[in-house]
Amino acid sequence: MPTDSITAAAAGSWTLGDRTVHRMGFGSMRITANPDRDRAIALLRRAVELGVNHIDTAAFYVSPGGALGVGTGPARYATELIRAALAPYPDDLVISTKVGFGYDPVNGFTEALTPARLRAQVEENLRRLGLDHLDVVNLRLGRGPGPVPLADRFGALAELRAAGLIRHLGLSNVRPVRLDEVADIAPVVCVQNNYGVDAYREQDEFVRVCGERGIAYVPFFALAGTGREAGAGAEQGEAVEAVARAHGVTPHQVRLAWTLHQGPHVLAIPGTGDPAHLTANVAAAALRLTPEDLTLLG
Repeated sequence: MPTDSITAAAAGSWTLGDRTVHRMGFGSMRITANPDRDRAIALLRRAVELGVNHIDTAAFYVSPGGALGVGTGPARYATELIRAALAPYPDDLVISTKVGFGYDPVNGFTEALTPARLRAQVEENLRRLGLDHLDVVNLRLGRGPGPVPLADRFGALAELRAAGLIRHLGLSNVRPVRLDEVADIAPVVCVQNNYGVDAYREQDEFVRVCGERGIAYVPFFALAGTGREAGAGAEQGEAVEAVARAHGVTPHQVRLAWTLHQGPHVLAIPGTGDPAHLTANVAAAALRLTPEDLTLLG
């Protein structure tokens, strides 16, 4: 499948609140792994050239350490790399970030449970991105109910939204019932959960519910599956491999195409630090699977 001429627009578009984005986006976590700062900057600029106008990030996407737990040398924040590569930002670019979790070299990962700490994380994102407001902020939850009610934490972010620091709010790592808990506080424009063709398929119903409510569903680790931060393993599964052979594409492209086929409200945010992988990922926006393919993939 030719790749260089295909752009993210081939995936179609979705409106996040009042911002329209191409459904094929980019996840920035992996750009911090390589100590070559110029490589990351070039890759981000290439993503925009390929039509990507939705970039997912977080202030805790940093190496060494951070979400990937790898790397040496000076700290490399995905948010700061985005700023260096793309500021002043294109008018159509939407940057989605996450708060609720933070990371520093001394304390590792910490959870923000108070309005003051949530505001501090919002302000960190603003500072590192060089923005006066954030397009989309997802509240990333930990496992279990947590020591502070979701409504209190989401309400603190809603206040920052009312103050103009945030334009739209989303939720990450949540169950369907959480949508009802915050329904009267502020609109939820997106849900970010771990989901893929062979991972966490119990979320199928949640994907459908989000579509019915006009909420974007944004799977993370759609390529890595249960490999999560470690990345996709060598084994792609018989069904994925068979569909890839039939279309003359890579298994990763099949995974991304399957993701987009789950509904017009489903947005893909594949991440990579490899320019060749970036081009192939974006090209998956044009891959159309047949009903037979989708049946085989399950």
